[in-house]
Amino acid sequence: MSAPAASATVDECLRLGAGFSQRDRDWIVEQFSVINGRLAAFPADGTELELSVKDREARGQKVTLECWIAGWPKIVTTSAEEDLRAALNDVRDDLRRRLNDTKTRQEPRNNRHLRQSGAEQLGEAAEE
Repeated sequence: MSAPAASATVDECLRLGAGFSQRDRDWIVEQFSVINGRLAAFPADGTELELSVKDREARGQKVTLECWIAGWPKIVTTSAEEDLRAALNDVRDDLRRRLNDTKTRQEPRNNRHLRQSGAEQLGEAAEE
């Protein structure tokens, strides 16, 4: 019997891309810790987050957070907020909303197609 897969966390899954250094990592992980609850539903080995910023601290900076979860469509959130902390909060909150929306669409009670195919599978199992 194999051990259950470790749950995803920001600390384990976050890669810092362009515009960030390892010195920034601790405070970013702390700011993003509020999405750990949503990420915990996914295995760490199938989840990746990448955060980057273009033109950091300049007018027109752009922060991008990309999220890859095995079996899910890629999620990309961006912010053009001039304050870096505000931009990080913006992409974090947008990711949390989009994870909630995507999960809701994939649950059978909220997706008629999944409800019907689940009911059909139950009916086939009962017939056997």
